[in-house]
Amino acid sequence: MNPSRIATGSGERRLRVLVVDDHEVVHWGLRLMLGEQPWVERCLSARNAEEAFALALRYDPHVALVDLFVGQESGAEICEKLRGQHPRCNVLLISGAGRISPNAARAAGAAGFISKDWPAADIAKAVRAVGLGMTVFKPHEAPAGPPLSEREREVLEAIASGATNREIAGTLYLSPHTVKEHTSSLYRKLGVRNRAEAVQKAQRLGLIS
Repeated sequence: MNPSRIATGSGERRLRVLVVDDHEVVHWGLRLMLGEQPWVERCLSARNAEEAFALALRYDPHVALVDLFVGQESGAEICEKLRGQHPRCNVLLISGAGRISPNAARAAGAAGFISKDWPAADIAKAVRAVGLGMTVFKPHEAPAGPPLSEREREVLEAIASGATNREIAGTLYLSPHTVKEHTSSLYRKLGVRNRAEAVQKAQRLGLIS
């Protein structure tokens, strides 16, 4: 859905919006911008998951604008829990530097993903669109992250589950040496140095949930 094509007539219902972001300046800017929209009934704000869940329970928002990374918390996980507890609350993920693939965003229950680089008017229209039940994903978006072979993806998923190289070798019927080669290839493609960085980077790119 192209948010620039969404009308802003005064005849449609007003929405309760929940902003979940821990960056002070961005948090303040989003609240100010959304609070000025004629279609916003109330703009709520949370700086962490606990505050977000408490506000959602109290005010039953129509739409939540959730940063992809809220401190050390995953925006995708916050989205999934919000949707589980409040199915009528549609979630729009937003980020400045991080990215998530449309498939990974949908798997978490999000109705869209946008960048903080967007003009304020387009962000507002995207929030409104998601609040009205539409989806907002950039059209023809290229798959996030570097291309991985099927075997590399299997190894990456196993690494994310906490399996050792020996356990991965047994599960995938590979030699430990071959697993090590696939792991080295993953590190090189992702531009990371160890398992923890690989998992973190892969999650940001939407390669794993």
